[in-house]
Amino acid sequence: MSLPAYWFTPPDRPGLRARLLTPWALWRARRAGADQVGWRAPVPVISVDMLAAGSVGNLPAVLAVIGQVQRLGFAPVILARGAAGPVRIDPRRHCAEEVGGAALLAADFAPTWVAPDWAEGARAALAEGSADCFVMMGGLRDPALIKDLSIGVVDAVRGFGNGRCRPAGPLAEPLEAGLARVHLMLKVGSHAAQARFAALWGARISSPVMAGELQPLETGMDWAGARVLAFAGGEDPALFFAMLRGLGAEPVRFEALATKEAYGPGLLARLEREASLRRAQLVTTEEDAVRLPLAFRRKVISLPMRLQVPDLAPLDAALTQAGLRQDK
Repeated sequence: MSLPAYWFTPPDRPGLRARLLTPWALWRARRAGADQVGWRAPVPVISVDMLAAGSVGNLPAVLAVIGQVQRLGFAPVILARGAAGPVRIDPRRHCAEEVGGAALLAADFAPTWVAPDWAEGARAALAEGSADCFVMMGGLRDPALIKDLSIGVVDAVRGFGNGRCRPAGPLAEPLEAGLARVHLMLKVGSHAAQARFAALWGARISSPVMAGELQPLETGMDWAGARVLAFAGGEDPALFFAMLRGLGAEPVRFEALATKEAYGPGLLARLEREASLRRAQLVTTEEDAVRLPLAFRRKVISLPMRLQVPDLAPLDAALTQAGLRQDK
């Protein structure tokens, strides 16, 4: 399900619908979490969160941060928010419906806990064992757990859209408030997209900026000329579909699914039948693949994507300032 087009009109021409929704959107943003008091963990806490809805998602940025923290010699624990728990995710026992697809994938890279409350998850992880730091998959605006480092992620293609809060625009809160929370900005996109983003929004960002680009992970699969029927959920699967085209695949059709749409028997049977009739291979994202029933997952190829960040110096400096020093 694509994001509303009016979210991404130019900031100086928001359109009637965005203008009408703006007062309600601002009231919602100011009310969220207003009465909560945060808990400070005994180890550094890092939040990695999207400032605005976009195609890139949060998981690739979280994995990039986790990878660098581990390369520096630390043992991070990932925190995710969900209805389950607090529980440490076991990929062999838990499913995406219980803990969320992104958190389930993250558990392959570092110990991952899910809980309804960020502080509750952190306390449970500390009670189980030691952790050098926590990396939150989101939670930038949630005051329940005090952060030592907040990394704001932005899709350089979509930027901050019309600069308004949901549902009038793609932002979770007024842009100035979101930027004030951020210690490091990570913009994700091609060189051309990042140049456009810098021209439009760069003057409003005062924190250090780091650039990265999503790239397909090499798996040995030759996509050139491959007939595919690609499907994906999430807020906007356009980037995934564009990446398949860039690899040389020949799509017979792309199907964008609603963000929370369940992969029920009817939908799966329809996808399989169409792929068979059109002699195409079913393809989806890693996060969507883990939501599929195991028997059906074997019929689908997933395309993993990873965030490539050429210059990690801004992240290293931010981690040091947050208390993750290499001379620990």
